[in-house]
Amino acid sequence: MRIFLKLLREGSGRLLIFIDWVFRPSIIKRSDEEQMIVDQKTESLKLYEFYACPFCVKTRRAIKRLNLKVETRNAQEGSYRTELESSGGKIQVPCLQISQDGEVSWLYESNDIIGYLDKHF
Repeated sequence: MRIFLKLLREGSGRLLIFIDWVFRPSIIKRSDEEQMIVDQKTESLKLYEFYACPFCVKTRRAIKRLNLKVETRNAQEGSYRTELESSGGKIQVPCLQISQDGEVSWLYESNDIIGYLDKHF
């Protein structure tokens, strides 16, 4: 049963990725100067994700719509997973790492991340 649920989740995630590819969101247009400022601000952001996670797809769509260059980190396994657990406190995706003024904060939940991005960009 556990394998079935994992396959179902992975399959539905892949279907969402295909739908996302077919129906790309409209991208915000900015002047070159404005985009450069936004790009500098997004250098302090890192998105920990699982590729086929529906909530991660939702968050990536918002990032694409806002025309942001946010580094994505696959937390499925490896060092990014370990970093997410040890520094962020838990393995939950999507998770946005925000580095500001020498301090690092971790924002979980796709709606909270999208709200933060909408507010700041």
